[in-house]
Amino acid sequence: MLYSSVNNEKIKNIKKLNNKKYRDETNLYLVEGEHLVKEAYENNVLEELILLENTNLDIDIKTNYVTENVLKYISNLDNPNGIIGICKKKENNLKGNRIVILEDIQDPGNLGTIIRSCVAFNIDTLVLSSNTVDLYNPKVIRATQGMLFKLNIIISDNLEELIKNLKQNNYTIYTTNVKNGKSLKTIEKKRLFAIIMGNEGSGVSEKLNSLSDEYLYIDMNKNCESLNVAVATSIILYELDK
Repeated sequence: MLYSSVNNEKIKNIKKLNNKKYRDETNLYLVEGEHLVKEAYENNVLEELILLENTNLDIDIKTNYVTENVLKYISNLDNPNGIIGICKKKENNLKGNRIVILEDIQDPGNLGTIIRSCVAFNIDTLVLSSNTVDLYNPKVIRATQGMLFKLNIIISDNLEELIKNLKQNNYTIYTTNVKNGKSLKTIEKKRLFAIIMGNEGSGVSEKLNSLSDEYLYIDMNKNCESLNVAVATSIILYELDK
């Protein structure tokens, strides 16, 4: 079927998936571009396909065709590429030996980069605080380059309780601390661990910091006071994966 009007009810509902509230209500979200759509399909989360008229994509799934004006109405991109997927959110559970916990990360690019690094360095589960930028924000999705579909990710509204439960199950909890931390080069690597990374401006809160078993820091030139949280997380995960 070809949709040519932005006033069509189905098109309006698809457009609403650009808003977090509607994504939360429907458990659906949008991805744009051939690469992300194919990754979503291969990971069994693609529900429907929206293609610009006269566009072809070799995917066996329900497909809706739209005119250019409708595509631009739905899309988050300045120059839509003609391929949009409607995806379902995965229901994930806390599992595995290697956990990353993010407290109130706000920048979509940072979250996307951290997701990619978690996949690259064999993290089992990524935990997001409820105040972290929305996982299904279009900018986050694009920044993950499809790694979103390859990682177990959960959202927790009580990180304190989650961390206490991990400690009871013999996980070592790490946080970063420049003054009192151990160098990454000397830290004893544990089979069960969780690393807490904090907000871009304020870092890890005192409440969560107090639950840490070990502090660590990244050796670097003294002229540099701190690193971007995504860069720091990536370095830490690389070292812990050696």
